[in-house]
Amino acid sequence: MSIIDDLKYIHRKDASDALGIAEKQWQQLEYEFNLPDQKYEVDNIVFTGMGGSALAALLSKTWPGYKVPFEVTRGYHLPAYVGKRTLVIASSFSGNTEETLSAFQDAKSAGAHIVCVSSGGKLAELAKENNTAWIELPPAAQPRFAVLSSFKALVTILEKAGLVNHDSAEKEIHRTALFLKKHLESYGPTVPTSKNLAKKLALDIIGLSPVIYGGPLMAPAAYKWKISFNENAKNVAWWNEFPEFNHNEFLGWTSHPIDKPYAVIDLRSSFEHERIQKRFDLTAKLLSGRRPAPHTIQAEGDTLLEQLLYTMALGDFVTLYMALLNGINPTPVELIEKFKVELSR
Repeated sequence: MSIIDDLKYIHRKDASDALGIAEKQWQQLEYEFNLPDQKYEVDNIVFTGMGGSALAALLSKTWPGYKVPFEVTRGYHLPAYVGKRTLVIASSFSGNTEETLSAFQDAKSAGAHIVCVSSGGKLAELAKENNTAWIELPPAAQPRFAVLSSFKALVTILEKAGLVNHDSAEKEIHRTALFLKKHLESYGPTVPTSKNLAKKLALDIIGLSPVIYGGPLMAPAAYKWKISFNENAKNVAWWNEFPEFNHNEFLGWTSHPIDKPYAVIDLRSSFEHERIQKRFDLTAKLLSGRRPAPHTIQAEGDTLLEQLLYTMALGDFVTLYMALLNGINPTPVELIEKFKVELSR
């Protein structure tokens, strides 16, 4: 029996019940944010945030899409074009992310419309001081465990503002929550490895450095897998997306050594462009024997949103099981916290 089928071992190592949080993450999509309708006359939207906070915005570029130009910035400053006809959404789970607080000041100086998203912290204080809209996120053990609530908050903001390219986003989110509930149960710790895709994949790639690929629609999920390998499993990982991959990184796999210490994971969606599908197939053919054979994850679901969130959530389970195989508690990110303390001095 694998150690990830040993419930006593799991409970001892996963002291914060990260697996339980992953299994219940569908509930975040059902969270109701109290936000009045607010129409903005804007030419563009800029979302500023870091890490898991930025991930919600990247997901939204795949679904539901936008009626005006939308840009995600991850840094201290906003683009020079931000002005009075820009909606700036400043997001930080803790509310204390220094890059986001700096970007807020840029937005204020530019006279932009601003909406803040956080669980509290200095960002909430700035919102109140400046009479700016603020959405309060529900508590979570770590920001990366709150991606779906951040995503729901963002879609709520944009749907009420009439800025998303979708007629009934909130209804589709509810349907997707029920879809996720059903599927995530099959990856829980009580489901044995023989019937558990997440456990099987974790066992297949333990000891290797994962490289995750997605097409344009699944790229945010590929990025989330990378984040989760880093923060959950404390394992280095990389990601990239098609078709850009075929214009450069593709050749990087052709040199020695042939026996490379990586695990390649392809995230495939039936909604990707037919040329993207062909690129995945042709890449696997031409790189056969030059890199490890890819583990192909075919997204489940009848809608783009279902496939996107299913694929992302599966990665959460894979990386949590990899953490347990690595013999570590997946929840703490002690070195990041130490880095923040050192940086503040």
